[in-house]
Amino acid sequence: MQRLLYLTGTALAGLALTACGEPVPDETDTGTTDAATGESQTATGAMANGSDGGEWPVHEETAPAITEADFAYRISTLADDRFGGRGPGSERGEPAADWIAEEMDMMGLEPAGEDGTWFQDVPLLQITLDEEASSFDVSVGGEPMGLELGADAVYWSQNPEETVSLTESDVVFVGYGIVAPEYDWNDYEGVDVEGKTVVILVNDPGFADPDSGLFNGESMTYYGRWTYKYEEAARQGAEGAIIVHQTEPASYPWEVVFSSWTGAQSGLVPPEDYDFVDVQGWVQLDVAERLFESAGLNFNELYEAAANADFEAVPLENTTLSAELHQTFEETVSRNVAGRLPGTERPEEHVLFMAHWDHIGERLNFSGEDQIYNGAVDNASGTSAMLEIAQRYATAEEQPDRSVIFVAVTAEEQGLLGSAYYADNPLVPLDQTVGGFNFDGMLPVGPTEDVVVIGYGASELEDILEQEASADGRYLSPDPNPEAGYFYRSDHVSLARKGVPMLYADGGSVSAEHGADHVAQIEAAYRADAYHKPADEYDESWDLSGFVEDATLMYRVSRELADSDRWPNWYEGNEFRSLRDEMMAESEG
Repeated sequence: MQRLLYLTGTALAGLALTACGEPVPDETDTGTTDAATGESQTATGAMANGSDGGEWPVHEETAPAITEADFAYRISTLADDRFGGRGPGSERGEPAADWIAEEMDMMGLEPAGEDGTWFQDVPLLQITLDEEASSFDVSVGGEPMGLELGADAVYWSQNPEETVSLTESDVVFVGYGIVAPEYDWNDYEGVDVEGKTVVILVNDPGFADPDSGLFNGESMTYYGRWTYKYEEAARQGAEGAIIVHQTEPASYPWEVVFSSWTGAQSGLVPPEDYDFVDVQGWVQLDVAERLFESAGLNFNELYEAAANADFEAVPLENTTLSAELHQTFEETVSRNVAGRLPGTERPEEHVLFMAHWDHIGERLNFSGEDQIYNGAVDNASGTSAMLEIAQRYATAEEQPDRSVIFVAVTAEEQGLLGSAYYADNPLVPLDQTVGGFNFDGMLPVGPTEDVVVIGYGASELEDILEQEASADGRYLSPDPNPEAGYFYRSDHVSLARKGVPMLYADGGSVSAEHGADHVAQIEAAYRADAYHKPADEYDESWDLSGFVEDATLMYRVSRELADSDRWPNWYEGNEFRSLRDEMMAESEG
């Protein structure tokens, strides 16, 4: 099982988010059609018998235009407690996928899933650590540190075995744990970590010294992602890998690490030859500092040294990791939801829209009684934006020349699994996918002067965006937090890695009314208080006018593409350009 990437890229988010209470269901019989079977049912009958004994949220009438009222309805419904935080494969979460399919059905899309349905099955392997029976500790000179799960460390294994163990595995600090020939960088040079445990810094050397010219400066590269670090450790033969959490270079607090890597961990079924690091984990910064001090080393000095190309890995003398992880397994199936509107002139050519419908689900929350991670911003907002645009297409007087396909993907929070599965098993050929748009975690602060482009300077889709934004008096801005590596942390990158040009831009960084500080403060508050926490709930006080502005803009951008014969590519020099060129050359050949 390979968890490809971590977290949603959008810590772009909401106001001080507070619970608004559970919406009262509308008891009206709407007479909808069951999206999965095509049989006529009432909405109440189609979505009844939630595990809490109540009905799933029913459908409301929505407008053809993109409106604040429709945004409020769709976000609040997807963030309803009765969907249980939209955990993929869960009893309460999966009905959210049914609800999305029914919305697509009612607005007039046609099913674009497998075998004429609205769904694409995504088989998942769920591994759950038995926390009570498992152990994980680092010893220095034979003395265990006494690390506590949650407070000091989190740990797990991707290895699908009932018991995974390490006994007195020697520990080596390998800096950033990067091997990058194009940057003339190799943190593993001259050190043998076969069978050992490596301790690794988060992010990449460019973050430590943005003016040094190392890597991509303050913009995180893929080498800074946690997933790469575990993959490289496995290639080097390590049996254990521990990442040191630091809030700034990680761009999220420890609570996000804890909520994301405790409880059941989902992944795609691994290929037989996939190489795992047996024991993976994170430790808090203060744990690393104490560990290094106990081993006679200074963490801060080594942190600075690791940002130099001549850094050499440092063994921690008389320091070992011992772990025994007991796990249970469950094969589950979640679903991508897909609807399509055929083009009138070139129906074989498709414009793709993508947003992830899932969130974290229900799990232990030590800070309060609320155990449901509703994910109103992340990503009920983006899914609602995609549905708003889909309805605008479906009700347009003139249908697009090219086909448009809307895919609500699952298991993003588990590592972009739904989009990765789609990229490997596309519902329309990738060489007939002209380009795509991703929506993830929109910022409810009203209209903005600019439009933030995640991974700014990547593809020619930005040319169309700039044209349409300037018509509104808006301008494009690069991601204000490039060090966070958001381009690699949302679903568009699954398609980008196959070569398909993708655009991820929703919202701006400068409020039209209150300026940049206003947006920055709201984003910071969301990261600290609500991101991947139960507090990410819909609030009726949200200003949704910016959502309408941004979704309307993206409709116009996508419509320009859908009605033209343009085939945008990645800009020259982009890492994905050659993939697209090869794909299209093979298609033409």
